[in-house]
Amino acid sequence: MKRRKYYDVPEDNVITLRNVYKSYTKGTPALDGISLDIREGEFVFITGDSGSGKSTLIKLLLRELEATSGYINVLGYDLGTLKHRKIPKFRRNLGIVFQDFRLLENRNVFDNVAFAQLVLQVPKYQIKRNVPDILKTVGLADKYRSKAEELSGGEQQRVALARALVNKPLILLADEPTGNLDANNAWEIMDLLEQINEQGTTVLVVTHNLEFIEKMHKRVIRMNQGVIVEDEEGGIYDDERY
Repeated sequence: MKRRKYYDVPEDNVITLRNVYKSYTKGTPALDGISLDIREGEFVFITGDSGSGKSTLIKLLLRELEATSGYINVLGYDLGTLKHRKIPKFRRNLGIVFQDFRLLENRNVFDNVAFAQLVLQVPKYQIKRNVPDILKTVGLADKYRSKAEELSGGEQQRVALARALVNKPLILLADEPTGNLDANNAWEIMDLLEQINEQGTTVLVVTHNLEFIEKMHKRVIRMNQGVIVEDEEGGIYDDERY
């Protein structure tokens, strides 16, 4: 049996990858030996063409997938040795927002957000306090009784964001969170993500939107065919690189 290799994790890292491979078939690997350090409190854009490995990376960080080889450490958890029964506890530290909202259509806004707390068995008296607080943060304090289908796309994504944040995650993963929104709503979501980051949450955003990258001046990681081809602290402004 091959001995597993361990790595030192920098003290201020919340995400550490070392020589990570992920293969689905015998063809080109989805991730091809990437290494990455994400520090506490960073705001990071992850970009690249379809098939570049962005979604695979997010799924590995969530422990929805296991790496074929390599080392992944998230918030002190070695995901290569993490027992299946401990995955729910690990995920309590993470918030996730998807492009397609994934709301419970037969529930109102309050119940959609409260669901994330019910999963963790948060006492009802705390839920009654926490949900209104986070809805106020995302600008939906007056929509708590509305059903999902009664909301605009921007409002639905705000509900999804509130649900991701109500448990106060240390890391927020946003996978194309503005992909189904118009420009105004998209910027409102990005402004909210920036505010959340300023409060101390580490934020990773998968996006194809060059305008965000050019104007927000955050760290940008660009992927191509399973490898990280650029990692810039202040953003990437040359469209030809894409």
